Amino acid sequence: MDRRTKKEGSKERFHWQSHNVKQSGVDDMVLLPQITEDAIVGNLRKRFMDDYIFTYIGSVLISVNPFKQMPYFTDREIDLYQGAAQYENPPHIYALTDNMYRNMLIDCENQCVIISGESGAGKTVAAKYIMGYISKVSGGGREGPGEHVKDIILQSNPLRFVSLSTPPGGKYFEIQFSRGGEPDGGRISNFLLEKSRVVMQNENERNFHIYYQVCWMGLAGAAAEPGLMTPDYYYYLNRSDTYKVDGTDDRSDFSETLSAMQVIGIPPSVQQLVLQLVAGILHLGNISFCEEGNYARVESTDLLAFPAYLLGIDSGRLQEKLTSRKMDSRWGGRSESINVTLNVEQAAYTRDALAKGLYARLFDFLVEAINRAMQKPQEEYSIGVLDIYGFEIFQKNGFEQFCINFVNEKLQQIFIELTLKAEQEEYVQEGIRWTPIEYFNNKVVCDLIENKAPPGIMSVLDDVCATMHATGGGADQTLLWSAGFVIHHYAGKVSYDVSGFCERNRDVLFSDLIELMQTSEQAFLRMLFPEKLDVDKKGRPSTAGSKIKKQANDLVATLKRCTPHYIRCIKPNETKRPRDWEESRVKHQVEYLGLRENIRVRRAGFAYRRQFSKFLQRYAILTPETWPRWRGDERQGVQHLLQAVNMESDQYQMGSTKVFVKNPESLFLLEEMRERKFDGFARTIQKAWRRHVAVRKYEEMREEASNILLNKKERRRNSINRNFVGDYLGLEERPELRQFLGKRERVDFADSVTKYDRRFKAYSPGPALNTGV
Repeated sequence: MDRRTKKEGSKERFHWQSHNVKQSGVDDMVLLPQITEDAIVGNLRKRFMDDYIFTYIGSVLISVNPFKQMPYFTDREIDLYQGAAQYENPPHIYALTDNMYRNMLIDCENQCVIISGESGAGKTVAAKYIMGYISKVSGGGREGPGEHVKDIILQSNPLRFVSLSTPPGGKYFEIQFSRGGEPDGGRISNFLLEKSRVVMQNENERNFHIYYQVCWMGLAGAAAEPGLMTPDYYYYLNRSDTYKVDGTDDRSDFSETLSAMQVIGIPPSVQQLVLQLVAGILHLGNISFCEEGNYARVESTDLLAFPAYLLGIDSGRLQEKLTSRKMDSRWGGRSESINVTLNVEQAAYTRDALAKGLYARLFDFLVEAINRAMQKPQEEYSIGVLDIYGFEIFQKNGFEQFCINFVNEKLQQIFIELTLKAEQEEYVQEGIRWTPIEYFNNKVVCDLIENKAPPGIMSVLDDVCATMHATGGGADQTLLWSAGFVIHHYAGKVSYDVSGFCERNRDVLFSDLIELMQTSEQAFLRMLFPEKLDVDKKGRPSTAGSKIKKQANDLVATLKRCTPHYIRCIKPNETKRPRDWEESRVKHQVEYLGLRENIRVRRAGFAYRRQFSKFLQRYAILTPETWPRWRGDERQGVQHLLQAVNMESDQYQMGSTKVFVKNPESLFLLEEMRERKFDGFARTIQKAWRRHVAVRKYEEMREEASNILLNKKERRRNSINRNFVGDYLGLEERPELRQFLGKRERVDFADSVTKYDRRFKAYSPGPALNTGV
């Protein structure tokens, strides 16, 4: 069965199913009769209740988290959406992914998809389906290098970015392809790991997955390993009183984690050290302090032994570095080091700083291991997937929420620039008749946070931290807005508590702790701390804020070099239960995601635009004048093509470099006509191939016939085996003989013969023809 027959069969099955269910709202909200938040929410609710979680706004996909396993992510759906146009099937993440993959190969352009939405909206699951679909439809044999890359991509997903966090912060990963569409490389960019989650969690929230895997299974599966306890034993895990998550099997996930590390090339000995370090961080958190003469003392020295053993360091030195700190004092042009004893609060902060530093460096090591396993010498094509943490608004919002919301603000800005602002500017540049649509541009919010002049919040924060670094002191109260501040983000107003802002922004792991880790007996742990400490080092230290600002701007620059696609994820409730719909919550998300403005721009504008050359390249096949090559002016070629297919003049406009098609239906018509042309060519090729196969079979049968009598003749056993030729006269080159044949006669045998009469009198030789009509 050929590909088209297979595809049509799948469509017939789907349409048979769809006729047996009721129509649920509209698939594409550009077609809504009213463009209001209430109409949008109502359409999404209707589809959600009927188990349709995907809806379009033009090319943008809206995904509502169903909080249950849906039945339409099987191989049958992969076959259904592969190579199909968007309009052929209901909205689906596979349709968007297939469109990305085909556009990459057809247009020879890198693609990316931006998955956005608040925490719990289903962004990570969406990224998983994208990777799974690409793995299924991309080229490469089972034994090829592409299959190895696929394994790494899929295996690094259960590592949950590296199976260490939930959520980990944000990640952008690229799947790199050969020109034939086979995945042959990849790269992961990690940014803003939420290190604060190492030592604390929000209410009803677990810590990182790997902790519970280690607790339940023990080091490398040895549950009886001394010192490993159930999660409620550990201070870093028991404060939220949440140890299990529905749908998460820690025992099974532990096996996947080990398998994933194996696939990316981490040897078993290093895997053991990775897990040992995770256990060491957990035990480190159980070290508590009490006050003794205004200074901190380790409450139970027995609790020092096991984390020191797991980290390969001396327990006495660990106690010393947790309760005191070496400070550099400058006086009279001289510098000297003194040990300062810490109070209980400072000691707990030092313990947590060490735990977060260990976790962050382990995390970076695993991400680097994945990148090494997928590295290729040169880039050709790529599909990037951005899975970003959601916008966060808590009762108390600190520095981490400030950074998270800044990155989300930047992503909202690029969404505005590439879907609303850029679209309208393109109409002006191309000279297209257009009525502008007003929208809120959040660039002013981004400038408020990141500007250098006038200084934004991050610049002010960095200046305060630099002063603290130079003087060796300082506090958050140095900030002019020490009482806190409020930012009116695109997602709403957020009040930030500046307590701890400066310390978290400094993001400094004290030199004492680095030196301590460099004394470890484990080479693996020493490798994680490669610094060469220089007490006289001058200059402003880098800050967490400056790092995240650079990473965010680098990310935006990377995304702008690709053809973007968008998935806007919506969280329908806080209960995380199926079919539970909170109207006000969804309406708020619809509002701050800017869905109404997006629909208005799409509806008033043009569904499709393409440069003249690329438009001709795709649709030239529709007319004999443009196929196989149009030799005149490209603009005139497009005009001729559209007129030849009888497209109404009000359905398109010609810009200065691009053609703009207004309605999706007009584009769908072009695609259908293109498909028919290719179908016709395919049938011609099939016909020629079948004829070739038939001729080859005929020749094989003729040769087999000649072999039947080989060595079986009575008188000439040693005669030469010669294939049957049939035409021994060369009729094709002798028109004087062909004139004796009728038009429909076919010559089976032709040769010169000597004919004898009954008196055995020979006549002169002449041709003998055995014909078949």
